[in-house]
Amino acid sequence: QVQLVESGGGLVQAGGSLRLSCAASPSISRLYAMGWYRQAPGKQRELVATITSGGSTNYADSVKGRFTISRDNAKNTVYLQMNGLKPEDTAVYYCNARFSVFNFWGQGTQVTVSS
Repeated sequence: QVQLVESGGGLVQAGGSLRLSCAASPSISRLYAMGWYRQAPGKQRELVATITSGGSTNYADSVKGRFTISRDNAKNTVYLQMNGLKPEDTAVYYCNARFSVFNFWGQGTQVTVSS
């Protein structure tokens, strides 16, 4: 069983930055696609950004130009750099690892952006 552990969430003022990290344990194949999703109160979980094993990225329109996803396969870690944060970015952020029939989720980390 793979465990994904997120870190880096917190409280930040609008316009600020945060960097989320997600470490996989035990190590997972670099074939896994990794991603970040978020869920705000009363809303469905939504995609934020994904990165394939080959490094191709995909972003939700709402975060394009502000968020950057990256991965370090040697450290089994995926990152989400979040700049220009807005109050509407407030949510629990979840890490995801997916390959074939395997699909793993982290426990989530809270990001709160004050206006």
